[in-house]
Amino acid sequence: MREHAKAVRDQGHHVVVLHLAGPRAERGGGLWSMEEELDPSLSEGIETHHVFLRRSRLRGASYGLYLGSAIRGYRRLRGRGFRPDVIHAHVYTAGVPAAMIGARSGIPVVLTEQFSGFPRRTLSRVDVRKARYAYSRASRALPVSLHLLEAIRSYGIDVPFEVVPNVVDTSLFFPADVEQEGTTAERRLLFVGNLEPSESKGFPTLLRALALLNDRRREWRLDVFGDGPERGSYETSAGALGLAEQLIFHGSRPKTEIAETMRASDLFVLPSRFDNLPCAVVEALASGLPVVSTTVGGIPELVDERSGRLVPPDDPAGLADTIDKTLAELDSFDRWAIAAAAADRYSLGVVGRQLTEIYESVLAYRMPA
Repeated sequence: MREHAKAVRDQGHHVVVLHLAGPRAERGGGLWSMEEELDPSLSEGIETHHVFLRRSRLRGASYGLYLGSAIRGYRRLRGRGFRPDVIHAHVYTAGVPAAMIGARSGIPVVLTEQFSGFPRRTLSRVDVRKARYAYSRASRALPVSLHLLEAIRSYGIDVPFEVVPNVVDTSLFFPADVEQEGTTAERRLLFVGNLEPSESKGFPTLLRALALLNDRRREWRLDVFGDGPERGSYETSAGALGLAEQLIFHGSRPKTEIAETMRASDLFVLPSRFDNLPCAVVEALASGLPVVSTTVGGIPELVDERSGRLVPPDDPAGLADTIDKTLAELDSFDRWAIAAAAADRYSLGVVGRQLTEIYESVLAYRMPA
């Protein structure tokens, strides 16, 4: 969402972010509160406000507080002089209060979607009703991939769609000035993703694949950027598989450090079990880094034979084989061409102009003849 906001801001628009953060971890205080984000490394110059609400033990009360806090947060921004022309919501859950505000204020709403629950068919009946409410009142629906668009339609939601992808900041993610010299036989692999129990990024599959890869070649190492509750168990598994010396777990690190590592790496690996249009893959491509990933979600819309290789999910042997072959063929990949293709589709400027055209279109539709 921040990258989309930056893309719009860079087109000369005034952007304010209202983050519906949900219940606070601690109890107490009023029913809701709104706090401005003061960390410039997080806001990146975009006015951002977090809206919190108090946890409630009453069944269904929390959702009412969620909607009410969003409306009150918007009114507070209005009271401070901010008058939006367009409300741009991210994910259908925020689309519900956005649609309510838009209907009351006569402001068009556009809705970006990234939720993987649509293609996974995990939405409850209540969630489906929320999604249909939000989408039926949005002037334009903006899924981040064609695959996600079709998954949303499978729920009987057929509204004006336009695919608007995730964004990469090419001032941060770009290729190295010189090609890798190859002075060492060691190849650097890179994984970026959350280490969570859902295993959505397929890290256990990656560990098993790397154990198989070790039977063929040992001159490699994997940098792991990301954190989560499963990090400890994954580190233990890596040791049990004899990979402890070849895997480096960095935890959550700033994007500047990830970008530097991408420029110094040879191959990006993300064996997702489900995904829409992962930002880490977009960032790797913008860095000119070949990608090995899976044939799930919108990833095939990102990676082709010129930029990497794809394998089915949950296939350690196939993943090991593909990593091995791709490492052997690294010289066949043009890193500058990979980066240029990514910038032409996913850069701040390209996506910012696409969003600007959408805003102008929905505003023109609302204007009287």
